[in-house]
Amino acid sequence: MSGPSAPNTTPPRKLLVRGVNWIGDAVMTTPALSRLRERFPATQISLLTPTQLAPLWEHHSAVDSVLTFTPGESPLRVANRLRPEQFDLALILPNSPRSALETWLAGIARRVGYARRWRNWLLTTPVAPRTEAVRMLKRPSREVRRLVAGGPLQVMHKTIFPPGAHQIHDHLRLAAALGADPSPLPPRLVVTPEEAKAVETKFNLTALISSGRPLLGLNAGAEYGPAKRWPSERFAAAARAIHDRTGATWLLFGGQGDAPLAASFESALRKSNRSGVEDSFPLRNICGQTTLRELMALLTHCRVLLTNDTGPMHVAAALGTLVIALFGSTAPDLTGPGLPGGSLHRLLQAPTPCAPCFRRVCPIDFRCMMGIPVERAVEEVVQALAGQRTDAPA
Repeated sequence: MSGPSAPNTTPPRKLLVRGVNWIGDAVMTTPALSRLRERFPATQISLLTPTQLAPLWEHHSAVDSVLTFTPGESPLRVANRLRPEQFDLALILPNSPRSALETWLAGIARRVGYARRWRNWLLTTPVAPRTEAVRMLKRPSREVRRLVAGGPLQVMHKTIFPPGAHQIHDHLRLAAALGADPSPLPPRLVVTPEEAKAVETKFNLTALISSGRPLLGLNAGAEYGPAKRWPSERFAAAARAIHDRTGATWLLFGGQGDAPLAASFESALRKSNRSGVEDSFPLRNICGQTTLRELMALLTHCRVLLTNDTGPMHVAAALGTLVIALFGSTAPDLTGPGLPGGSLHRLLQAPTPCAPCFRRVCPIDFRCMMGIPVERAVEEVVQALAGQRTDAPA
């Protein structure tokens, strides 16, 4: 198995990068793609990605072309479309056998990816996993209960991850196997001024933007499951308190599957004033109403995004929007937004002994999210708007 450098680093004529399958994961590959562009400025770099993620890569300088596949396509069908492109090198970012099989069936001469037992024969250069890499395995319910059984003293337990554990470094190591610089960069996506203006017009934001009052984003959903969702009533209380202190207007983001959650959240927010009577709270619910490119453009108009650990969290950070993110069952050391170890974004956690558990549904009392108070999220957003940071530990 290879270390960080493959035996042959001759600049390829055409390089295929087999991309990952989820939006947040895809954003975390952008530093590796940028390093590949540095390493191979004259190479034609093509990205193979699920169809729904293709819009992410529009206008990105690291990618010359985007090839797509749908969930129902077989590896052979994908390979048949790749073969005429005559790629001479493939860099395979996912760890799955399928992703390696596609490039093998396509007849690409050099195939570089992480070594895995069931696919090594499909690779010409299997790269040894990083010693700092951490597998995000779900804790069994019995282990969760055992960890919390120690009483109050165990509340201060914190899982310690090695330096360099963030997933961005996994992709950079693969790029380094082709001779690229493995030093981390902040993830980066691109929205054009024309796109930003178009969504301003479509969603009637011109008056809000020109008012001088803060325009903030709120993302209360999370596709992975409820263990990643701060309670909607806490989001509502935080949004209300932030508006009362700053005059902010909120854009409520989410996918079509989040529409019921968004509707209940909107109702709770409009009743979260002290009287409990529904009012005209300044909120635009655009959940499920945007394309991916429109979502990206709208996020550039937001000064801050208050969010769970989701794909839009990563998108916002990669577009330069400040992120205040709430983490429960997952670990910001592994999948936090922005530059790993950076201080631009604020990542909130409660000190619970069972987190991260990486479970979709909490098997006990949801203490990881319930332990993040509304007041803390409010202060972080207010301080971010003021250009200040609090000294509270993340």
